[in-house]
Amino acid sequence: MSSKQDYYEVLGVSRDANARDVKKAYRRLAMENHPDHNPNDTAAEERFKEAAEAYEVLSDDQKRQTYDRYGHEGLSNSGFSGFSGFDDIFSSFGDVFGDIFGFGGGRRGPRAGRDMGIEMALTFDEACFGCQKTVEVPHTKHCGRCGGNGAEPGSQPVTCRQCNGQGQVVINQGLLVIRTECQTCAGQGQVLQQSDACTDCGGRGKVREVREVVVKVPPGVDTGSRIRKPGEGQGGAQGGPPGDLIVICNVAEHELFERNDADVHMAFSIDFTLAALGGAVTVPTIHGDHELEIPAGSQSDELLVLRNEGIARLSGRGRGDHVVHLRVLIPKKLSKEQKKLLEELAELADDS
Repeated sequence: MSSKQDYYEVLGVSRDANARDVKKAYRRLAMENHPDHNPNDTAAEERFKEAAEAYEVLSDDQKRQTYDRYGHEGLSNSGFSGFSGFDDIFSSFGDVFGDIFGFGGGRRGPRAGRDMGIEMALTFDEACFGCQKTVEVPHTKHCGRCGGNGAEPGSQPVTCRQCNGQGQVVINQGLLVIRTECQTCAGQGQVLQQSDACTDCGGRGKVREVREVVVKVPPGVDTGSRIRKPGEGQGGAQGGPPGDLIVICNVAEHELFERNDADVHMAFSIDFTLAALGGAVTVPTIHGDHELEIPAGSQSDELLVLRNEGIARLSGRGRGDHVVHLRVLIPKKLSKEQKKLLEELAELADDS
């Protein structure tokens, strides 16, 4: 094991490189040394295998910790033995090769369905206090008649003649040899004869339906909040599991309240005499009416806060505040008596 090159040196990254840098370095080396780009080049094949082994270790937190502490010998003692060949590499890192070459690295068989997103409208109160809503979700699911394999019960698919069951075909472009997914069988290596296709799904293995899904909305969601419903997304291919449903919240505005995270803000108008003398008033909150003390000498645009009278935090750590923005009203018209009293008040203020 001691003759093996350091994995960090193989990928050309520092020992504190993050996961993104490790993957970026591996993708570059995989493209440069891929067997399809370097036919009959044993040195490139060896570099390709070394890079894959280094990436397998450094992209896995547990393996990386073992390697950092005990080196190659520690990995060997823990049962790590690397890859058995190219097929093993392609199978393990199909997502990486899909990024590079535009296909799934030769991976065939069951594939998970795609996640799908849907918007859900909520009232201000529903978002504040939580609720349970039912949404209609158009999606695909496994065909019940064929079980998702596309074949009429009792029939079997046959080997694809285009790729001889490999699921991939080789395209020669000058000096470049590219392996890509077979379009005839969609990478499955097998095809159905038209007469053997499932009569319910036409051989696709999936059917479309609109299904009602119950969504439990927790208190405190806001516009843009996402609720994940596992297994409620698009159906998988070839019997693979379905994806997830992502419910995106869209909260309506309130006629009186405005929201800032878990805090609720509102404007509240008071008479100028109350602002000057102070006193108690009743203000609405999302939890009902609440008494608020107006300090004497309050000014317009001054903020008064009712603690813990706001919205529940999604983290579960208490509630926000209810913030009152004072608006002091100055009358545009005064009665003779009011005007006389204000003039007397002005004189007293001058005397002081």
